[in-house]
Amino acid sequence: MLQIRRSEERGAAHHGWLDSRHTFSFAHYQDPEHSGFGPLLVINEDRVAPGQGFGAHSHRDMEILSYVLDGALAHKDSMGNGSVLHYGDVQRMSAGNGVRHSEFNASNEAPLHFLQIWIEPNVTGIAPGYEEKHFPPEAKAGRLRLIASNDGRDGSVLVHQDAYVYAAIVDEGERLEHRLAPHRLAYVHLVRGSLSVNGQALKEGDGLKINGERGVVFDQAEAAELLLFDLPH
Repeated sequence: MLQIRRSEERGAAHHGWLDSRHTFSFAHYQDPEHSGFGPLLVINEDRVAPGQGFGAHSHRDMEILSYVLDGALAHKDSMGNGSVLHYGDVQRMSAGNGVRHSEFNASNEAPLHFLQIWIEPNVTGIAPGYEEKHFPPEAKAGRLRLIASNDGRDGSVLVHQDAYVYAAIVDEGERLEHRLAPHRLAYVHLVRGSLSVNGQALKEGDGLKINGERGVVFDQAEAAELLLFDLPH
C-alpha cells in the first residue's frame, strides 16, 4: 500500500506569529484518515516569526524530535537544558513522567522553520531525558543517515520506541534504497525539492505512507531532502 499525503491537503494553523502545517491530526485539526501512522503521531512543519515561539508547557510519555530547517531554535526545559539549534541539529526530548519546555525563535530578525515530530514511546512513566546531535549536510548527502534509533547507534539520538529515523539529501542521478523487514511500515516526508519514492512523485511538503512493501526506493530527485521513518506495524 502506497498512500500519498499531499502538502496542500495537510491541516493548517495560522496564528500571526506561527504558520503551521499538520501532517496528522493535531490540536483543533482532526482527520480520522490521518491520525498518525504506527507510533508516528505528529509531523508539524512550523514557521515562527522573529522573537516569537511556544511558551513553557507540559508533556508526558512522548518522544519529541525537532529537526531544524532554517533559522535558530532556542530550547529551555524543566530538566535544566538550554541551547540554540540550527540547520543540521536534531533534538530529542523524552517527556517521560512529565516535563515542561519552551521553544522560541532565537532571532529577532530572521524567521525560524523547523519540523516537530512526535513518536509514541513503548515505555511510560520513565524519567524525562534530553539529547541533541549535529548532522551536517555532507553526512546526509547521497545516503540515508540514521539520526534516531531505539539504541542510539551510529551516533543517532535515542528514542524509546522500535523506530528508526533517517535523513538524506538526494541530487539528480542518485538512487537510494532502504530494505524493510517483514511487518514494518515506512513513512517518507519530503523536506525540500522533489523526487520519486517507489514510483510515486513527491514535491516539497508531501508525505508517503508505505505498508506491505519490501523496501523503499528513492530516485528522480531534484535537490531533495527527506526524512524516512522505519516503524513497527
